[in-house]
Amino acid sequence: MAVNPVDYAARILEGSHRAAARLISWLEDEDERAYECMRMLYPHTGRAYVVGITGSPGAGKSTLTNALTRVIRKNGLKVGIVAVDPSSPFTGGALLGDRVRMSELAEDPDVYIRSMATRGFLGGMAKAAGEVVKVLDALGKDVILIETVGVGQDEVDIVEVADTTCVVMVPGLGDAIQSLKAGIMEIADVFVVNKADHVGADMLCAEICARVEMDVQLRDRGWVAPVNRAVAVEGVGLEELWLSIESHRKYLLDSGKFYEKRRERVSREALRMIHGDLFRVVREQLERSGRLEAAVEELMSKKLDPYSLMRDIVTEWLSSSRCK
Repeated sequence: MAVNPVDYAARILEGSHRAAARLISWLEDEDERAYECMRMLYPHTGRAYVVGITGSPGAGKSTLTNALTRVIRKNGLKVGIVAVDPSSPFTGGALLGDRVRMSELAEDPDVYIRSMATRGFLGGMAKAAGEVVKVLDALGKDVILIETVGVGQDEVDIVEVADTTCVVMVPGLGDAIQSLKAGIMEIADVFVVNKADHVGADMLCAEICARVEMDVQLRDRGWVAPVNRAVAVEGVGLEELWLSIESHRKYLLDSGKFYEKRRERVSREALRMIHGDLFRVVREQLERSGRLEAAVEELMSKKLDPYSLMRDIVTEWLSSSRCK
């Protein structure tokens, strides 16, 4: 029996987790059926609030996400979780399996958890994560938590998806202070010092506060990222963390920056999708005609340089498009 994407879209809007799971699998596999379904769902997106949970490996992001979800559910809100895992080099699938660690939450009908593999995609995010957020949004989730894979100082792609980004750090990790010197400071809307009952927590909090105080750019952007302490494994400090996230949300709405961030996101998404589809079409044409293989041989023998090849292909493509 043929699968009708329109039927799946309708079922997702009715709250079907099973239909959402099927669509997300299509998105990960770049199945053509996903795009008709997403087209139907798009008018019903944009209502959920998206929170990114990022930071170094070993910071306890999964435990924190688990505990924060419980707090959000106490407030009567429905939650979607996108847990991004490293990919298996053999199967391309997720290695850590956050769904297993969040098995208790999986029994809640108002919580939907999806583990995703990065599949080599850099920046701590899975390629389809942004589209999955739209699916969970259309599914009726009020808050969507995205837990990134944990790649240290490269966790910057999350800001292109999240409304509020929480950077999680813990005392005792050698890369914690190094992160303060890298770009990860600039992406934080809220800092979380997890395992705050460990030795060195006070010093780490002081380091973060001092770094924020010294950085003119961080002070002048209108929002000073608070530093929250938490012991996620015991559920300590999560109510306060949720209040900080809510405060940032209020700031964005009151200042008009919420609309600005969403507009920038839509612009980036549109350009990325156009770029991706154009690349696919051009690549298929080059491979089908055999020109790509011939060009590679010329590049290897240095009879042709990649810069001239790029300009020639773009010029030819634009010329043929105008003729059509």
